[in-house]
Amino acid sequence: MALNRLPIASPNGEVARVLLAFLATAGLFYVNIMPALVDGLIEGLGFSNRDAGLVGSANVYGAAVGAFSAVFIVKRVNWRMAAVVLLVGLITVDLLSMLLTSAPALIGTRFIHGCIGGLLVGIGFAVISRTTEVDRTFGYLLTIQFGLGGLGLIYLPPLVPAFGTKALFLSLISFSVVTLLMLPFLSDYPARVQETDTDGRKGNRGLIALALLATFLFQAANMGIYAYAIGIGKYAMLDIDFVTNALGIAAWVAIVGSVLVILMSTRFGRMWPVGIAILLTAVSIWLLHFSDVKPGGWETSIYWWSNVLWGITWAFVISYLLGMCSEFDTTGQMAAMGGFASKMGLASGPAVAALLVGENNYGLLINVSVFALLACLAVMILPAATLDRK
Repeated sequence: MALNRLPIASPNGEVARVLLAFLATAGLFYVNIMPALVDGLIEGLGFSNRDAGLVGSANVYGAAVGAFSAVFIVKRVNWRMAAVVLLVGLITVDLLSMLLTSAPALIGTRFIHGCIGGLLVGIGFAVISRTTEVDRTFGYLLTIQFGLGGLGLIYLPPLVPAFGTKALFLSLISFSVVTLLMLPFLSDYPARVQETDTDGRKGNRGLIALALLATFLFQAANMGIYAYAIGIGKYAMLDIDFVTNALGIAAWVAIVGSVLVILMSTRFGRMWPVGIAILLTAVSIWLLHFSDVKPGGWETSIYWWSNVLWGITWAFVISYLLGMCSEFDTTGQMAAMGGFASKMGLASGPAVAALLVGENNYGLLINVSVFALLACLAVMILPAATLDRK
């Protein structure tokens, strides 16, 4: 009875958007601290570059499986009860992960964690699609992810030598607990019946496929590099404190990108803003080629500026891409499919990177990422332009 007296946030109000952002972030927060996780496994447990990357990749491949499963249940499930069960599941698996020290055991355990988290994110995306101005809600989502991810990137790596990988998993547990406490304040957000679309926009399978492919390519290109961002800085002989601070501050500055989405929404359309931002993302990653200098040289700032520009454009573009996927139906299924495409990209990036990087072959990794971003730009244009016309 006490829960009935709790204040409920207005379904389309700003507070509700923030609470929904936490819900959709909880199952995938490890992605925002992926460099800290990968480097923490290398430093704390002595994993190789390959093994650490595969642990991170398994986590996100599991999330892709979970997100895909969400597509089939979002219209029927009691999302609030499901969220409670899934959050408790995440906390349990994170506690178990703290006890494991072998790569095969962690790969399997983190895959299970990913399945649970991906299902939670898929449900969260579906609920978000039931709000008005979906792009703005995804803007809040990215603001939360980059803001708290920046804190993690600054403060978690120095804790690993002292406390081991337990510090990493405790941070994930804390986020899940906070999200669990937020659930009672959200409205019910019942699933809506699919609206009839007289202009033919919704249900266009070709456009949906292109939007999903663009989301996949964008996330894969970014996460493949991001998982090894600390390694790139170290290989460039940059001080570890400089590297982690650069990544953390860049994550905070990246909030500018998500705030721009909140402010702009679709006022200027999607094709031109997103297209320009994808090109800037490619430029920012290509600039990482010039991180390989001695500390103190003027080029040292290139690493910092590259990460700042990269973070801003990443937050900006993915908010719109997820919003585009959500525009193709009103039940939340395409939003869940967008989440699946995103997770597949986030998982495939580190997986391919783990195979390419070898013994610090970061130059090849950067070039492949830039090529994938240009491919993303090519497939994004048609669905974005079509939505803009409608």
